[in-house]
Amino acid sequence: MPIIRSIDTNRISQEEFGRLAYEVKGHVIDIHNKFGRFFDEKIYKKELADRLRGVELEVPVTVVFDTFSKTYYLDALVHQSGLFEFKVAEAIHPRHRSQTLGYLLLFDLAHAMIFNLRPEMLGSEFVNCHQRLADLRNPALDTARFDFRIPGAAFFHDTLKAMVNDWGAGLDIGLYEEGLTHLLGGEEKVNVPVPVIGSKGHLGDQKFRLIAPDVTFKLTALGEDENNFESHARRLLENTTLKAIHWANMRNGKITFTTLQ
Repeated sequence: MPIIRSIDTNRISQEEFGRLAYEVKGHVIDIHNKFGRFFDEKIYKKELADRLRGVELEVPVTVVFDTFSKTYYLDALVHQSGLFEFKVAEAIHPRHRSQTLGYLLLFDLAHAMIFNLRPEMLGSEFVNCHQRLADLRNPALDTARFDFRIPGAAFFHDTLKAMVNDWGAGLDIGLYEEGLTHLLGGEEKVNVPVPVIGSKGHLGDQKFRLIAPDVTFKLTALGEDENNFESHARRLLENTTLKAIHWANMRNGKITFTTLQ
C-alpha cells in the first residue's frame, strides 16, 4: 500500500465540520486565555485532548514507494473526521496551509482548521480540500520540451510518473524530491557541491541535487511563475558548471517535463 493510514477517517460535509470546529475553537480559545501565548504547541494540544473526548494526537500516516518511506504526524484528529493543526508562529504562513492541505489529502478529509497560539489574540484559519488523491493519479504528461537524450532524463520521467501514479499529485513537492533523492542513493551521494563561476573565476561551491554528472533536477508547483523560474534557472546554468536541469512542474492534473540546457 503506497499510503498507510494509522486510523480510519470519516469525510464529513462543510456544515458538519463547521459545527465541530465551533466546539473545538471554543476550547482552544479558553486554553489560550488560561495558558497565554508562550508555550510550545504540544502543551496546547495535550490540554485540548484532556478537555475534549474523541481527540487523537500526533496521528501518523506513512507514504511508501519502492524502498522509500516517509511518515507524517497530524497534530489533532477529532472524532476521526476533523483535522486541527496547532502553530506557534508570528502568523499563519502559506507553508502551514500547504502542509495542512497535504494532510487532508493523505487522510482523505475535506476540511481542517489551523490555530496559531503565539499572537496576543488566537489566530485561526479554515483549509478546505475538495480533491482526493484517487482523482490525482495518472495526470496528463507534457514532454514537448523534455530531452530524453540527456543523462538522467528517463529515470526522472519514469520514476516521478510512477510515484504520482501510486500516491497522487498535490502533495508537498519536497516529498517527491525526497523520494527521488533516496532512490538515487541518498542525500550524501546526490546533494553535492557544484562550482559557481563569476566574472573573475571560481566564486565558491554550492550544493545541488544531481541526477547524473553535471545534471541537476528540480520540481515545482507553479502557475503563472513558470517563465520567471525558467529565466532564473537559465542564469543558474550560465554561472555554474552544470550542463542541464531536468525540471518537472506539477500543476492542475498535469506534469510538464522540461530540460533546460
